Amino acid sequence: MPETSTYDLIILGGGLAGLCCAIALGQHYKVLLLEKDLFPQHKVCGEYVSNEVLPYLQSLGIDPIQLGAKKITELEITTHTGKPIRTKLPLGGFGISRYALDAELYNRATQCCDVHIETVMTVDFNSEIFTVQTKNKKIYKSTFAVGAFGKRSTIDIAMKRGFIQQKSPWLAVKAHYSYSFEDTKVALHNFEGGYCGLSKVETGAVNACYLTTFKSFKQANSIDEFQKQVMSVNPHLAHFFKHAEPLFPEPLTISQISFSKKPAVENHVFMIGDSAGLIHPLCGNGMAMAIHSAKLLADLFLEHGAGVNARNSIEQAYRDTWQHHFGSRLKTGRRIQNVLLNPSLAKTAFTAAKTFPGLVPAIIKKTHGDLVV
Repeated sequence: MPETSTYDLIILGGGLAGLCCAIALGQHYKVLLLEKDLFPQHKVCGEYVSNEVLPYLQSLGIDPIQLGAKKITELEITTHTGKPIRTKLPLGGFGISRYALDAELYNRATQCCDVHIETVMTVDFNSEIFTVQTKNKKIYKSTFAVGAFGKRSTIDIAMKRGFIQQKSPWLAVKAHYSYSFEDTKVALHNFEGGYCGLSKVETGAVNACYLTTFKSFKQANSIDEFQKQVMSVNPHLAHFFKHAEPLFPEPLTISQISFSKKPAVENHVFMIGDSAGLIHPLCGNGMAMAIHSAKLLADLFLEHGAGVNARNSIEQAYRDTWQHHFGSRLKTGRRIQNVLLNPSLAKTAFTAAKTFPGLVPAIIKKTHGDLVV
């Protein structure tokens, strides 16, 4: 019979949301964080973070600026044919690699709670108790469980979540490059079937992360061919892929990315970060939303306590606050994506943005929140 360890909360996944939640709650409760991969790892991610969460990160003892994050103040968007629009970002943001940020958060989390590198196989809820079993047959029990396992996970399959049964047409590719690029700019370059974000991280490298449909990707036989033949119709991307020097042996990829709606609480598991809902990468705000969602949940636990009697009130309060903060932002993201992926609609939108300069900052505000303190 395997030994069982008991906790107040078990956090399933050690991405941005899981680590921030562990740091915030580990100072008050007995918390276990389970993550399948060693820290740190490069991940498929835009690596631009809105300043809305900078004060909160600093309150957790993490200062990205001291880690060398690039201060980003401008956004450039280009059409499929390369026509640009540049605007100031209302709040601004910073560029930092997941490798660096996750490493710092992990080190902080280990000071607050137990962090185990183990693969979760099953998550069961019975008689007000969660039982989590890992691949190496260890069993953990807790009163509460938090799902922070990202865009797509074997835990989604184990929990039989609705969206996991549906095929998604999206895949993403990311790599770092040596390339001359403004420290203060994040760029979003559109191409047939997708868009590519460029911004600098703390090392001085340019992070290039793009999302595309399988239909568009199938026009080429390889990533390199796709970048040269499809993406490079946009002259900005043509210049980038011609002159940028790859710093990774191979690009990182992830497929079956789902933008379907996901419940904020499912089978009594609190979902945070991408597990609760994924904003389209073109909004450039997924990392900030993940961190913000961790704060929302942590604040509720600190307000209501981590006892069984608080379960129903915390669950309802989290559903409400999650929808309040992120529901309209996700909806706006979906609408923006539909416009930019349609060449005729994109052309009309860019004409309107050129005519009314305040339009783009106003739209940006709809996908970004206020300062989180």
